[in-house]
Amino acid sequence: MEVLLEGINQLTWQTFVMFAVGGILIFLAIKKDYEPMLLLPIGFGAIIVNIPFSAVWEYDGHEGILQFFYNVGILTEVFPLLIFVAVGAMIDFSPLLKNPKFFFLGAAAQFGIFGTVVAAMAIGNAFPEFLDIGLKEAASIGIIGAADGPTSIFVAAKFAPDLLGPISVAAYSYMALVPIIQPPVIRALTTKKERMMRMDYSDRKLSRATIVLFPIIVTVIAGILAPVCVPLVGMLMFGNLIRECGVLERLSLSAQNELANLVTLFLGIVIGSTMQADKFLQPTTLFILALGFVAFVFDTGAGVMFVKFLNLFSKSKINPMVGAAGISAFPMSSRIVQRMAAKEDPTNFVLMPAVSANVAGQVASAIAGGMVLAIVPSLLG
Repeated sequence: MEVLLEGINQLTWQTFVMFAVGGILIFLAIKKDYEPMLLLPIGFGAIIVNIPFSAVWEYDGHEGILQFFYNVGILTEVFPLLIFVAVGAMIDFSPLLKNPKFFFLGAAAQFGIFGTVVAAMAIGNAFPEFLDIGLKEAASIGIIGAADGPTSIFVAAKFAPDLLGPISVAAYSYMALVPIIQPPVIRALTTKKERMMRMDYSDRKLSRATIVLFPIIVTVIAGILAPVCVPLVGMLMFGNLIRECGVLERLSLSAQNELANLVTLFLGIVIGSTMQADKFLQPTTLFILALGFVAFVFDTGAGVMFVKFLNLFSKSKINPMVGAAGISAFPMSSRIVQRMAAKEDPTNFVLMPAVSANVAGQVASAIAGGMVLAIVPSLLG
């Protein structure tokens, strides 16, 4: 009987807080439909790992099932890289190839990463008694600004594995909240006239060779510039090559469906299992959540302002809202931009330019993650 009651005796207020956090994530997934494929497994993982003496993480000195998946799927970066294969198979880069200048919008929208790194270092240095934040931890927090969950996990697993739980939760939660975060920022930085701006869109045909060669060329160029980004960019582009080559339709469909679903399922519950109370309920967690929000605001604002800057010198004007779609939250952000444009003028159609910026953000986020992995160790000597 004492053995059966042992778990009850070990219940603490921290345990119930984590149960509540997991419950909130499950509520958001089911009731609000916020990234349900990820938030629901994360929330459930947070609950089961915080049950006293739960065998899912460790049992009698041996690794439990979720610790096993963590070791083979997260620490080795297998899960996030497989997600990149699936994402690449889902993306059609042809809108971007018709408007190559939108590559710059994807790059500009990554400003939130580096702005957040600077902010994290400054705040960490100001309050060292509460926050143990070095450059690697700051970089891991800043990568939330990539608006790309797999990239956030990939970088955090290398630089700050102890912060993997709150960083992953922040990344995916704010991605789910993009429809709430972005519109106020866009409205604050644009006028009604700018939001009503119409755009010309190229409908020229692309050769099959162009579409097939694109993922190969991007991988080679990105790899030469930043070799450490090859796993991220390479897997993304490999998935896209499977899609576009025209001879691997079954593999393409498998990557988009079975692979994406299975890896997302395991990735979510394993990320939830890292949210153990003694690690998650720290001042650093609130710090990460706050700076994650700042990163998304910076990304959105930088994209909008960069377009407004380009419009000063360009004859072919771009609707400034399209710059906000340069983040990697695909296709959510481009839909938001189109919805806002239609609200101002129901006949204004900016979806395809927004999609171009959005897929550029996918590539830019992977390259930015690789740059962070390359630059930070060199700065630390």
